[in-house]
This record gives sequence, structure tokens and C-alpha cells, in this order.
Amino acid sequence: MHGLPLEFTDPKLLAGLLKLDVFKSFHSYVRKYFSNPKLIQMIEFPVLFLGGTPKTTPALYSLMNYGDIMLGTWYPQGGIYKVVEGMVKLAESLGVQFHYNSPVTRINVNHGYAESVVVNDEIYAADVVVGSADYNHVEQQLVPGQFRTYTEKYWESRVMSPSSIIFYLGIDKKIPGLLHHTLFFDEDFTRHAEEIYTDPKWPDKPSIYISGTSKTDSTVAPEGMENLMVLIPVAPGLLDTEEIREKYYQYIIRKLEKYTGSNIQDHVIFKRSYAHNDFMKDYNAFKGNAYGLANTLMQTAFLKPKLKSKKIRNLYYAGQLTVPGPGVPPAIISGEVAAKEIVKQYKN
Repeated sequence: MHGLPLEFTDPKLLAGLLKLDVFKSFHSYVRKYFSNPKLIQMIEFPVLFLGGTPKTTPALYSLMNYGDIMLGTWYPQGGIYKVVEGMVKLAESLGVQFHYNSPVTRINVNHGYAESVVVNDEIYAADVVVGSADYNHVEQQLVPGQFRTYTEKYWESRVMSPSSIIFYLGIDKKIPGLLHHTLFFDEDFTRHAEEIYTDPKWPDKPSIYISGTSKTDSTVAPEGMENLMVLIPVAPGLLDTEEIREKYYQYIIRKLEKYTGSNIQDHVIFKRSYAHNDFMKDYNAFKGNAYGLANTLMQTAFLKPKLKSKKIRNLYYAGQLTVPGPGVPPAIISGEVAAKEIVKQYKN
């Protein structure tokens, strides 16, 4: 299983792919079933995060809508970090040791074998190495040049999913009109998509998403207050400055105040912004991307960067830039797939 086309030669799988309209665009597929422009906009919005416009994204990704509508959106009490804590607790119970604040600076390779990793100038011997940081960073910065599977030219030719500008806000009062999930569809969706993918630039009048977890989780904000995360998907690789961030903060506040009919600006007691520079600094994210590779037809399934290195026998990859793709569940699944491949290779 190393991302090879042979994986897709199973007759049942091929029949399933045809049923999912892999070669039809999301745009035409949605209009096959819906004509109301508001419903179409709602259904097409998630495509912004997949790395393309509805016209360039395969209809296969309507699976996202099915999961959202039919299976529901699930939230862990206490926030998504509770999932992380649960995974750490389970791993530690199985003997895993975690070293925090310990960036890897080099992977030492000898005769096509990753024999050790360098962490804070300390060398750790390795039987197997799994690079679950940003794939581009691991391969282009940590692996010696002659052992890299992909070139800089290859990475520059990749179509990336969006980055995001995010605001974390603490409000010292309750805000009417907001739900746990609130989407604003009051601007031209097509124009926003084009400003991400066709003509990359900071959007003029973007759509926004608000996560108000304090509407359903009393543990994330003091009583009578709100905890909001506001997100705008934007093109990767843009110039990120404090002036630009403040411009979009004011844009968001105006929209919120108009929609809720409530003064919000004077009640913000905590504010933190997060955008390209932060994604690069904290995660070494290629071009400041937030969602990995775009899910275009030519970057889907076995056409993504391989989860096993072609030049280093015991180096594997996991995360948003390899199979199965971006998003928390797929990124976790990529680790599971890599683990199974390691077990298969070293079981004897």
C-alpha cells in the first residue's frame, strides 16, 4: 500500500468511485439536486477549505456534506484539545514517551537508512522515523538533499488549500443570535473563492465562519460570557501584517454588531489573531497553509506525496500533506496507515 495505483484496481472500489462521480465537478453535481441559490451556497461553502472552487473540485467530496448532514457534527466537551489529551493518555499508558519543546533539526541518513534524529543538538538513534510535521519541512529541511523524494520545483508546483486568518475572542457578555456554528453568507461566495484560488489576494468581502463553543459548553468561558473563534479562509503565501489583521478584525466586528444588533467592540476582553506567519512559525506550514494540499483530481489519492520515502527505507510520513489528506480525521488516519505499513514491514 504505498499510495500506488494498484490499490485502486479492486472491482468493488472502482465501482464505488464511479458511483461517487469522481470525474464530475462538485459545481455540476450539486446543481443536479438543488436549485435554490441559498442551499447551493451552503452546500458549496466547505469546498473553500478543500483547495479549489466548486468547478475544479471533484464531486467525490460531496461525502463531506453527507457526513455533516447525515452523521452530524460532533463536539467533545471541553474542546478539541480533549481529544489530544485522550490520545496522549492512551499513548503513555502503552509506554510512549513524549519530549515537548524539542524541535528536530536533522535526520541522519546512512546508506539509505535513517539511523538517528537530532533534537536540540542531542542525537537519538532510530529504528523507524515517522515525519508527522509538515511534509515539505521534513523533506526539504531535515532530510539530506540526495535522499529527498521531491524537488523544490515539485513543491512549488503544488496547488495548496487555503490558509486562514483567525481571531480568538473573549466577550464579557452573552451575544444574541449566534449558535455553536454560524456561517455568514451575505457576500459573493464566488468572488471570495476566486480571491483564494484564481487571483490569490486578501479578499475584499469574504464569507466568515464563527465557532461559539460557549453556546453549548459551559466549561470554555466564565458564566455569562462568550468564547468565539472567527475564521476567514484566505489564499496561502500572502503578506501577513498586523495592519492587515486589524483591518479584518474591524470587518468582523462590524458584521457581528450588525447581525446581532449588539455592541461587541466594547466588550472584547481577550483578543488573539492567528494567520500565515503563525502557521509557519508554529507548524513550519508550507506557505502558511492551514489545510494541506488542494484536493484537486490530480492531487487526490495515490497522486498525493507518498507516505513512505522512496529513498530512505525506514522513513514514513503522516499528516495533512500525504494520504488520505487534510483535516483532523484524515491526518489521524494517515498516522494509522503509516503505523500499519511499519508493522507490515517489520513484523518479522
